[in-house]
Amino acid sequence: MEPANQLHVPIRTIMTPGPVEVDPRVLQAMSSSILGQFDPNFTSIMNETMVLLRRVLETENHWAFPVDGTSRAGIEAMLCSVIEEGDKVLIPSFGRFGGLLTEIAERCGADVYVTHCEWGQVFEPQDVIKQLKKIQPKVLAMVHGDTSTGRMQPLEEIGNACRELDVIFVVDAVATVAGTPVKTDEWKIDGLITGTQKCLSVPAGMAPLTYNHRIEEILQERKSIERGLNSEKHRSSRRIRSNYFDLSQLQDYWSPTRLNHHTEATTMLYGLYEGLRLILEEGLEQRFQRHRLNEKALVAGVQAMGLSLFGNEQWKLPTVTCVRIPEGVDGDSVRAMLLNEFAIEIASSFGSLHGKIWRIGTMGYSCQKRNVLLTLAGLEAVLIRHKVNIHSGEAVQAALDVYQNKSLAV
Repeated sequence: MEPANQLHVPIRTIMTPGPVEVDPRVLQAMSSSILGQFDPNFTSIMNETMVLLRRVLETENHWAFPVDGTSRAGIEAMLCSVIEEGDKVLIPSFGRFGGLLTEIAERCGADVYVTHCEWGQVFEPQDVIKQLKKIQPKVLAMVHGDTSTGRMQPLEEIGNACRELDVIFVVDAVATVAGTPVKTDEWKIDGLITGTQKCLSVPAGMAPLTYNHRIEEILQERKSIERGLNSEKHRSSRRIRSNYFDLSQLQDYWSPTRLNHHTEATTMLYGLYEGLRLILEEGLEQRFQRHRLNEKALVAGVQAMGLSLFGNEQWKLPTVTCVRIPEGVDGDSVRAMLLNEFAIEIASSFGSLHGKIWRIGTMGYSCQKRNVLLTLAGLEAVLIRHKVNIHSGEAVQAALDVYQNKSLAV
């Protein structure tokens, strides 16, 4: 039997809405020695990671920790731990990931009420509030920034209404945390989930989340201790159906009791710690400014090339730019050539938007001047090869104008 070839991974410039490039310092941290999950040095890292998460998520919540798994794992953990069969759940959906919230809530046995708006738009907060008053749900679940449409939903007014109406407010902030302001406490978000593979710029594999005392009270009412860990019966009649995604058990694992739940993803936690540390070293506001600057440069270049953007500009997601594919152009062919000839990856979209838009991410470590200029130059060259009538030579110049006059990005 022939031995397997040595692993060879090509170098890429990743400009998708996730995953993104990872800071070399994160990769270096992830190569550190393995520690046992109950080694005091490792539990110290767990505690310090919780402190860093609170600062990045702008919350005073005690509970802020990662679920092992991609961002979807965190969403599922939050929803299946809060929702019981028959609970009313309202989901205003403005893209693909509102559909994901819907599917998970349905699998939890919820009585789900979904309201839709046109892809490329977001909801007027007052329209959501009217639905809240009409339906009176236990939970309102919303996406903050939906990468499928490149739109960002304003949340503060909705959060205030949820608190007044005693509705649990759960937010998918996977595409926005560390790329644009996400004010967990100020917006009265009860449960918030993000993911490592986007603006945190850590490899996919963890879903940091946080929740407040309102959700903790639900968890305590549904709490069960796993068989084999407790000699006495401790099983709620309302127990959470998932074992792996049971936040009441994960909460014990991340508490001083360290009640065993699963084997922690050691090196992923190293990466998350370092990623969070680097975010705070840069400074949240400085990081947001960097994302705004590179977004504006990218948009200026795309438009100078003669291409147009998709969606309501007022509610554009600053970490994702959706570009309309010119009429008659094979969008997948353009993406393939950009990858094969320039080693640059951009994304297509989903559902009704597939083949109609490209999605270019400016997230985390990928969100840098070099990447934006390379992407614009490469895209221009590929479009010329595809016989697309564009304004040659103007894209990079327009982006350079933004970089040289940063006031244009404000």
